[in-house]
Amino acid sequence: MNKIEKYSNIEKELPKLPEVLLNTIQSDVLEIKSVDKSCKKYLNACSKIPELKDVCYVVFSKYIDKDNHKYEKFIFLGKEGEELFDVSGTEMELYGLLACTNLNYTEEYEAFVSKQ
Repeated sequence: MNKIEKYSNIEKELPKLPEVLLNTIQSDVLEIKSVDKSCKKYLNACSKIPELKDVCYVVFSKYIDKDNHKYEKFIFLGKEGEELFDVSGTEMELYGLLACTNLNYTEEYEAFVSKQ
């Protein structure tokens, strides 16, 4: 699987994304989602973590189940993919805070996923 790139436009949309994050997202080890800035959970979280106001994306492991999120680090990114800060799963939950991204899957990735 790690030879198939996941997103066709990630480098164009997120030109400042650190290479290590780009590679792990493209190889489907980590997941990236947009932050839903209109939800109540986001607004409440901003009062506790003011840095969230500049966040557009979050990177996390899609393989860690909900019971173990407290051991995970969530990496928050700005609008061009620049790394802003990270937060541990003990400090906040991502559930109810995520939205779809403007990233497009590659044809190869879609074909791979449809075979599973």
